Amino acid sequence: IQLSSRQHNMVSSSMLSGFQFKNSRASYCKISKTRFQSVVRASTAITPYNDELIANAKKLTAPGKGLLAMDESNATCGKRLDSIGVENSEDNRKAYRTILVGAKGLGEYISGAILFEETLYQNTVDGTPFVDVLNNNGILPGIKVDKGLVPMTNSNGESWCQGLDGLAQRCAEYYKQGARFAKWRSVVNIGAGPSAKALFDTAYGLARYGAIAQNAGLVPIIEPEILLDGDHDID
Repeated sequence: IQLSSRQHNMVSSSMLSGFQFKNSRASYCKISKTRFQSVVRASTAITPYNDELIANAKKLTAPGKGLLAMDESNATCGKRLDSIGVENSEDNRKAYRTILVGAKGLGEYISGAILFEETLYQNTVDGTPFVDVLNNNGILPGIKVDKGLVPMTNSNGESWCQGLDGLAQRCAEYYKQGARFAKWRSVVNIGAGPSAKALFDTAYGLARYGAIAQNAGLVPIIEPEILLDGDHDID
């Protein structure tokens, strides 16, 4: 396995233990599992949230539980309310989301709830913060941090996901408000490509978001969605 000196600090012990590899100067070396694990522990202590991130990731992936995605934007939530003849107001959105988090026994089946930014800072109809209601039920509050898809210039109808600007500051504020994980959704359109440019942008955006979120104490959900839309076949 050929690795640069920088890459040595970016891999896990399970990947390299017992393997021979060469560094950027082409010299070969073999590293023991015990010694490499000590190197990994030293080199991966990049945030003060390491232990918390691991604990929360385990909570989110607890057997028999799933995530509640209630991060609809105000516009999307308005479509749901409009379908039953209800005005799209903040009070009505609050009431709708209160019903979701107030479901009896929700914490038995849900490990985390992805919130829209508005909801993270809101109280339920009885005045209790949404974050507190979730925590009291053993549910980790999460937050959608991407800013949505926009058309990609000079492409065949592809898109890219915006939101990296100011993300570090936003994530820090979300953590202070009680969020403990985040979600970012990028899209790859098979019918419109996918071009190398779109694939790179999706991978780069998700990687940068993931690093920024972890540095702020938020477990990142990495969501590269491959759209089924189009007339392409399975190949």
